[in-house]
Amino acid sequence: MDIRIAREVGEDEAIALYDAVGWTAYTRSPDTLTTAIANSTIVVTARDQHGQLVGLARALSDDATILYLQDLLVHPAHQRTGVGRQLLTVCLERYRHVRQKVLLTDDDEAQHRFYEELGYTTTADADAPLHAFVRFDP
Repeated sequence: MDIRIAREVGEDEAIALYDAVGWTAYTRSPDTLTTAIANSTIVVTARDQHGQLVGLARALSDDATILYLQDLLVHPAHQRTGVGRQLLTVCLERYRHVRQKVLLTDDDEAQHRFYEELGYTTTADADAPLHAFVRFDP
């Protein structure tokens, strides 16, 4: 598996990966997905031995105080093989000097365990007076 920071991700391969994991909110607007990937601060890709995109992580950061992990996805055929952990580790290592590392995820127990194993905690469980607020506009 080839895991690396990469700025170039083809539109067709991105759509295929996002479709494979069922993230249709992204694939309904290919131009928006392409722009989102291109404007991310960091994009880390996982490619198999044939060069096919099988995983992607992307995040936004000011490189000083915050890292926001926007997407972490792995093709179903490669899930539970360590690819997601490797993608996230590259992001976290690049921004190890940044104190706040934030993400939103589905309310899924397996995802909770995955992120907790990598040092994340929910704000409800944090040993600090923190609350997370989210606003979704149409």
